[in-house]
Amino acid sequence: MNHWTTSHDRVLAQRHAEGWMFLIEAARDLRTTGAVAPSGRALARALTEPVRVQAPRPLAVLEVGAGTGAVTRALIPQLSRGSRLDIVEANPRFASRLRHLVAAHPDLAGRRTQVNVRQTYVEDLDSDERYDVIVSGLPLTNFTPVQVERIMTRYLELLHPGGTLTYFAYLGTRRARALTASRAEARRHAAVDEIMAAYQRSCATGRWTVWANLPPANVWHLRRPPAGLRGTPRAADGAQR
Repeated sequence: MNHWTTSHDRVLAQRHAEGWMFLIEAARDLRTTGAVAPSGRALARALTEPVRVQAPRPLAVLEVGAGTGAVTRALIPQLSRGSRLDIVEANPRFASRLRHLVAAHPDLAGRRTQVNVRQTYVEDLDSDERYDVIVSGLPLTNFTPVQVERIMTRYLELLHPGGTLTYFAYLGTRRARALTASRAEARRHAAVDEIMAAYQRSCATGRWTVWANLPPANVWHLRRPPAGLRGTPRAADGAQR
């Protein structure tokens, strides 16, 4: 057996283990897990593009809802000297796994303090730090409209003016819930979609469809206006790509 085969097998085993971990944690609590599968490579690349395109400038980056670290592993190699990555993960088992990932990552040798893991909800994050990029791994349609408003308000508070929020939304979830869920659940989902559509109209700088993910997803990049926003924005449409 050659070295490539051994490495490839290790990667496949890791992804298989992470997939099972997500399913187990989702069964426990969707609020702290947020998704039922780790992000694929294509989705992770789209989510982390705002960090990649600004390299090698030192950046302050916040990752929220990192799960087992699929996107974290894409972020770490992009961190230039002087950059900082703060990771917020509410699930205690995921947070423990992320700390181990950071401690063992070869790209962080001699600079482990560049990455910090905090176990909390982003709405409860007690920090005066401001970030150039926020990478959100929270499928917002799992939450109530009130929770989504709180999360989005906190994201905007945490961003520098002109900073970028990048997040994803799985394709087809609203139609699926309309067909299979209760009327109350379908209304909740529709209300969250309306909230996010308002942010997209006023703040979006790009949207990409990632078909090479399970399930496929749209990735949105939103930019915080210079003056900031409070509550759901009602501004004119932003650009889409």
